Amino acid sequence: MSSVSPARLVGLFLDMLAAERGAAANTLDAYARDLDDYRAHLAQAGLGPLEARAEHVAGFLASLAERGLSPATSARRLSAVRQFHKFLLLEGHAAGDPTAAIEGPRGRRPLPKTLRVADVDRLLSAIAEAASVPDLPPRERLRRLRLVALVELLYATGLRVSELVALPRSAARAQTRAIVVRGKGGKERLVPITEPAKDASGAWLAALEASGYAGPHLFPADSESGHLTRQAFARELKIAAEAAGIPARLVSPHVLRHAFASHLLQNGADLRAIQELLGHSDISTTQIYTHVLDERAAAMVRDLHPLGQKG
Repeated sequence: MSSVSPARLVGLFLDMLAAERGAAANTLDAYARDLDDYRAHLAQAGLGPLEARAEHVAGFLASLAERGLSPATSARRLSAVRQFHKFLLLEGHAAGDPTAAIEGPRGRRPLPKTLRVADVDRLLSAIAEAASVPDLPPRERLRRLRLVALVELLYATGLRVSELVALPRSAARAQTRAIVVRGKGGKERLVPITEPAKDASGAWLAALEASGYAGPHLFPADSESGHLTRQAFARELKIAAEAAGIPARLVSPHVLRHAFASHLLQNGADLRAIQELLGHSDISTTQIYTHVLDERAAAMVRDLHPLGQKG
């Protein structure tokens, strides 16, 4: 077992983070603070990191909770301690890893940020109106028609933004009632589209092809991938949100994906169906939307139960 001092062990670990992982100065400072806190806890019991056992790590976690630290902060500190002990084991300073059997604190997953139906209506109306302005320069008209198609498709399907921008040109064919989407891990799923989304994507495709484009992408761009980037779409969406009177910080492609799921659930859709449409491999991922179901159930009891209303 190593006879290196605890402070020196932490220093070696930080050196590794800087040299092998390119950790920034702020990141290194955060790790140093977390590990200083851990070392101080162990020192109260007369121990160093090399003498720590699972119960000592668990005791450190308990002390964080007693101090009122949030589950997220405690989880971050545990992550630093885990990486530190793994480093000590791999470098031969320690014979074992006391964090191997430790479970991290479980915090409540934050609710997804979403938009009200009225906000989405306002956004869609604003971008459609902007695209219908007469005598626009050809390039600007194309850009605005593209944005209408992107937002209509995103809200109609709940696609991941990476899936949306990479759609093939065939996704906008007139007879299309559903599109095949290649999602995470190369898995394909069939996603139905609404009439407004079909109309918007059809109008965009007609204008695109009239400009002479005959390539494979529905949203082509001069980029490495050959299609519009996620970042470019996100920027255009925020500009359009501001023009519609909606703060840009409240709107992103991901927020529209959440709005798609939340609004379907509010109107009675099944959670399993939402899971399939979103392309979630595990229902637990989709369950972040159960707050919508809870609100709907509470409203149902309030409005329909014979004793739910007074007076």
